[in-house]
Amino acid sequence: MLLRTLAAVVLLVAATLIGCRVLAPAEVLASATAPYPPLTLRPAGVTGRLNVAPLVVDGRVRVYAAKHQIRADGPVDGRTVYTARWSLRRWPAQLSGVVASDTTVVSRWSDGDVVAIDARSGEIIWRAEGPEAPGYAGHRTGASAVWTPPGLRSAAGGVVVIEDQELVSYAVSTGAVRWRVPRPAGCEESFTTSSGVVACTEGGAWNAATGEPVTGLPSAPWTPIGCEPDGSACAGLRDAAGRGWIDGKRATALDDPAATVAGGVVVVTAADAVTGRTATGEPLWTWPATARVLGGNGSTVLLLTPENTLVGVDAGTGVKTIEFPLAMGNESTEWKPGLFRIAGGYLAMERLRTDAPEDDPESPIYYLTLDTVIVAAL
Repeated sequence: MLLRTLAAVVLLVAATLIGCRVLAPAEVLASATAPYPPLTLRPAGVTGRLNVAPLVVDGRVRVYAAKHQIRADGPVDGRTVYTARWSLRRWPAQLSGVVASDTTVVSRWSDGDVVAIDARSGEIIWRAEGPEAPGYAGHRTGASAVWTPPGLRSAAGGVVVIEDQELVSYAVSTGAVRWRVPRPAGCEESFTTSSGVVACTEGGAWNAATGEPVTGLPSAPWTPIGCEPDGSACAGLRDAAGRGWIDGKRATALDDPAATVAGGVVVVTAADAVTGRTATGEPLWTWPATARVLGGNGSTVLLLTPENTLVGVDAGTGVKTIEFPLAMGNESTEWKPGLFRIAGGYLAMERLRTDAPEDDPESPIYYLTLDTVIVAAL
């Protein structure tokens, strides 16, 4: 009986120790040991298929999100996901969102920590503490965390975070708080502009570098136009009356609800054509076919046809510069576009089944394949 009791005690202690090691809060950083990948220039075309969504940083590494981990691999034109160059795993904190500025990758976690990592070495540059953030919502690919991070924006050498009842800007280089302002009532969505303004869609705007209020803007609420998918670098906006503006000046061409900004010009989509225009509405060119405007890559406007062929046209002239199907080899292009990101000279896009249920990424019939993210050099 005594032996049985001792054995039970030993097992209980061992289980407790194992449980503590497994469940206790922990952070594991694995820095890079391999040389930094060189910058490579690839001809336009599909380069690979991945099972997770990449954020291309510095044109050299790809950053991925998981529920408790951020990691990177390279080179960016790899056909598949490779062994991680570096990674940061935190438990039980969940990865909320990721943004990048030059070679600095800034991650926000559910416990409120904001952690900046050098994309080249994988070393932590700085860390800041804040209130709790939203949990992981990246689903299978992590796209929402690296392409549309909640409450996390980059602008003017800083990272702006919605923290409880404040907007706080951290310097990307040091993590020092550059400014903080009270969060206006109704400020659930924020965006930054290419001219260096941080704004809430319902009203309230600040200089991204100083935090000083920006005045003289049209009446809110605002609809940001021509933004990166994460709500950064928006080229224009529409005011409460639906009037278009670019850099504080009226842009009548943006009054059209079907208009956006890409490659530095206003682009208007219609049922059978895409038209490039000046801010005041003068026509520049017409692409005589149905297409969706994805955005700009430098001076190129990127269009996606209903057959999932990627077309690039010169923003000033409309001359076609690239055209290829978003497919590896002879695989089918019969799929529905999901989330996407244009960054570092690459396009990455989720491919969904044509019968995928709306807004249900957890459905087993949502994504097209295991390697659902298609990546293409631009």
